[in-house]
Amino acid sequence: MTEGATSIPNDLSAFWMPFTANRQFKSAPRMFVGAKDMHYTTADGRQVLDGTAGLWCVNAGHCRPLITEAIQKQAAELDYAPAFQMGHPKAFELANRLVDIAPKGLDHVFFTNSGSESVDTALKIALAYHRVKGEGARTRLIGRERAYHGVNFGGISVGGIVANRKMFGTMIGGVDHMPHTHNLEKNAFSRGEPQHGAELADALERIVALHDASTIAAVIVEPVAGSTGVLIPPPGYLKRLREICDKHGILLIFDEVITGYGRLGTPFGADYFGVTPDIMITAKGLTNGVIPMGAVFTSSKIHDAFMTGPEHLIEFFHGYTYSGNPIAAAAGLATLETYKQEGLLTRGAELGPYWEDALHSLRDAPNVIDIRNIGLVGAIELEPISGQPTKRAFSAFVKAYEKGVLIRTTGDIIALSPPLIVQKEHIDTIVETIRTVLGEVD
Repeated sequence: MTEGATSIPNDLSAFWMPFTANRQFKSAPRMFVGAKDMHYTTADGRQVLDGTAGLWCVNAGHCRPLITEAIQKQAAELDYAPAFQMGHPKAFELANRLVDIAPKGLDHVFFTNSGSESVDTALKIALAYHRVKGEGARTRLIGRERAYHGVNFGGISVGGIVANRKMFGTMIGGVDHMPHTHNLEKNAFSRGEPQHGAELADALERIVALHDASTIAAVIVEPVAGSTGVLIPPPGYLKRLREICDKHGILLIFDEVITGYGRLGTPFGADYFGVTPDIMITAKGLTNGVIPMGAVFTSSKIHDAFMTGPEHLIEFFHGYTYSGNPIAAAAGLATLETYKQEGLLTRGAELGPYWEDALHSLRDAPNVIDIRNIGLVGAIELEPISGQPTKRAFSAFVKAYEKGVLIRTTGDIIALSPPLIVQKEHIDTIVETIRTVLGEVD
């Protein structure tokens, strides 16, 4: 395909697509060739309303001027600077801007290139922190069933999605998992936080009793588990995890790759739930999905523990070639400015009630067994087809695309997370399209 063309390439075989049914896709390709604000443009010239912010990441909408201009300017000014033993101003400026909007006490930022890298960075920081504090026996990591923490080995080890783990051997050692909080029997069709299940946080106490606190480095959870199908914690659940971690000297890590940067109507999930972790993982909305970048926030207690010994020695042997990349940093700064100018980090709180009512209007649609919502994120869980799990939701995904709305599915769950610039009429279109689609799929 020549530069600027919008036709579909005549050979799709070379690209092994991620998390994709490759054979199905290549038999009937779904190609985007442009985007603006709330819509994608397809190769055949159709407009498709983005109901998923790309992959949970395009929080400010597509091709926003400040971000586009910042990238163009930076590429012409300083395209790359070494990340080791050298720096450039925008990385430091971005870190300062991020600390300004972070929950109080998270005062330092380590840059990565993705959520997956941010997860592994956070896990390594936790392990190394205990070692430099003289508690090197704290090597165990605690995740949660059905959790998604990216696809690197650390992330799939603490993660709890079976399909992401089963083909890759024994994972890293010393990992245990708490139960998830999803309970259809007690919490189906909850609006916002479900009422049942806060006591499941006490499973952490049982794990501590089994392994002894002196062996446990960190607990990692998503404030809202996104990629597994929008699992929302009951009131008090995260606060109880914080209490148990404090009691036993265990670090609490929040994976906010999805909940960060306004998705819940607050800057971060930690703000929404009133619980501050020791380490906070972000990516996606940091650069509006335009350029890969992640940021791991830590408390001064953790950061300062490494700042000892001779000053000429490296304190933490970890990092990436593109940590704090100049163009990514410029994109991050412009993204934060766009959020600020348009009030996007809190807009979800304003639109949340309308979003909630619209989603729950689908309660009587065919095969719907649960609807969940919080901020500007939602899920519609469908009854699986007997013997053909995931097929009903995937059929809904394809039909919705054909009708001009992009949704995302995980298992037999439709997950929704529109850009934060979404208007009420866009919400109406998303919901009514899904209603039509659910009436058409088997």
